Amino acid sequence: MDNKVVEYDKEHGSNDHHQARAGPPHRDSQRRDDALASPTLGGAERSLWRVDMAPAQSGPQHRFDSEQIWTALSGAATVELEDVAHVLEAGDTIVIPADLPRRILADPGAGFVAIVTAAPQARATMADGTDRGVPAWIS
Repeated sequence: MDNKVVEYDKEHGSNDHHQARAGPPHRDSQRRDDALASPTLGGAERSLWRVDMAPAQSGPQHRFDSEQIWTALSGAATVELEDVAHVLEAGDTIVIPADLPRRILADPGAGFVAIVTAAPQARATMADGTDRGVPAWIS
């Protein structure tokens, strides 16, 4: 399997694909977010959390005011960035710039598990402009 890193160039609307080098959980019916490192867990300069998505689960389109880095551990997902779809498979990493509309759709058969990192006070905004604040697993 060829692991890849996807870096999205927001200014030019392009993607650069290249080979990769080697707290209390938030739960809903199909997704779980477990904080692994954050300021409230002991002074991390970046937050780090694990995302587990059930097969065929999708999140809403939204933005964060901070860059996020997602690394797929298992399963697969389609990551929509400004309505451009990118397939992320186990071992792949995607760098999502701040303020870029994004949506994550888990593989319908395998689901999706990833480790994600972002700034510890990253705020989420929904597509309709609703400010969701800083999610508990990030702070």
